Amino acid sequence: MDETLRREIEEFVAENETAIFEDIAKLVAVNSVNMPALPGIPFGEGPAKALAAALEIARGMGLEAVDCEGMIGYAQLGEGGRDCADYLATITHLDVVPVGEGWSADPFTMREREGWILGRGVLDDKGPSVLCLYALKYLKEKKIPLRYPVRALLGVNEEIAMKDVKWYLENYPAPLFCFSPDANFPLCNGEKGIFHGRITAVERAKNIVEIKGGFAVNAIPDKAEALVRAERLETSGRVTAEQAGEGLWRLTASGIGGHASAPKGTVNAIGELIDFLLENGVAEEREGELLRFFSTIHHASDGSLCGIAADDGLFEPLTAVSGVIGMEDGHIFQTNDCRYPTNTSGSKIVSILSGRAGDLAVVSAVRDEKPFYMPLYKQEVQVCIDAYNTMTGEHARPYTIGGGTYAREFPNAVSFGPEHPERPAPAFAGPIHGVDEAACKDWLLEALKVYILALLELEKLSFPS
Repeated sequence: MDETLRREIEEFVAENETAIFEDIAKLVAVNSVNMPALPGIPFGEGPAKALAAALEIARGMGLEAVDCEGMIGYAQLGEGGRDCADYLATITHLDVVPVGEGWSADPFTMREREGWILGRGVLDDKGPSVLCLYALKYLKEKKIPLRYPVRALLGVNEEIAMKDVKWYLENYPAPLFCFSPDANFPLCNGEKGIFHGRITAVERAKNIVEIKGGFAVNAIPDKAEALVRAERLETSGRVTAEQAGEGLWRLTASGIGGHASAPKGTVNAIGELIDFLLENGVAEEREGELLRFFSTIHHASDGSLCGIAADDGLFEPLTAVSGVIGMEDGHIFQTNDCRYPTNTSGSKIVSILSGRAGDLAVVSAVRDEKPFYMPLYKQEVQVCIDAYNTMTGEHARPYTIGGGTYAREFPNAVSFGPEHPERPAPAFAGPIHGVDEAACKDWLLEALKVYILALLELEKLSFPS
């Protein structure tokens, strides 16, 4: 790499460091969990406010900023109107998952500790959204000649259903290539299939009066509760028991939350609660059979106990977790999140689980996204990998993931940093989708340098017409 260019990039990042984290704090301050639609606001007030704030940041940089009917937005550098077909893009999202419980401070007030920033969205995906805007700012300030206009797409429905980007691709031409800073470095060129299911009890519960836990299908919950009928129960392990009336007990289970695609190191509070109910004989016979079926998911996140395990040798093996448990009209339900490789499918998962459930429960599919894979020989993929290794001095290799990013929705895209699960993190730094979500400031600044270099090199490519 040309040392003059490296120095220019490093100087730009250093000059803008304070402003970068101030802008991330502005976005974190907005509770942008997807909410009920309002007129002209398809995903609710929070995501709309976050989009407006991000576009205002872009305008302050002198970039063109466009709100696409509240469905999505973008900042653009370079000539080319709405129907421009030959452009490059980055895509991030401004919506976040619910915060859950147990935060050490206000999740929507970004704070700093020992070189890390904490707050909902600092890493997923508001921090990376700001990085993309500053990458465009670099190109603008340095007056880089652009072969292709560059758009920083800003989504607002990634955590729920990606309706934003689906709408965008129905109404706007797809970019020649885009990368999504919503995964790990150096580069992800494949994503497992994503299956979201719901398992609903056929019969009404008897001894379980109430049960609830979790806040999102794709997040492992750190808390679950139940109100049950029993003579006497005692606190045990991760479950506390408190009498709530004659013959009634309030149970509260605690766990360690995280992203559904990465269950290793987490403790699902729903599983802890179900184990307590079974071990203490709380459930009536049919309730117990249902809970034992539920527990086959909690006790083997590879799906082996419930019969849905799969491994194709291309992706990591299937993962299966439950993010939400609840009760509707007396019927207990539990969600199921599976990240699956190419040798199974959502319909096969439903069929197997239905067979295991028998007459206990009805299994239904809520969402099913097939796996996607981007060949490594493509020039644009190699440019991104090389940009990371050049800027960091590493020799990192690409990988596939169980998570789902916007990249899977585009005809030519990859997910590209900025996370580093291989690097050690302090105990206070929580994961994405978890309590005390955190991001290392130095790693974010390093990522910005990588994104700038990648865009510079992508501008030099010739793409097939």
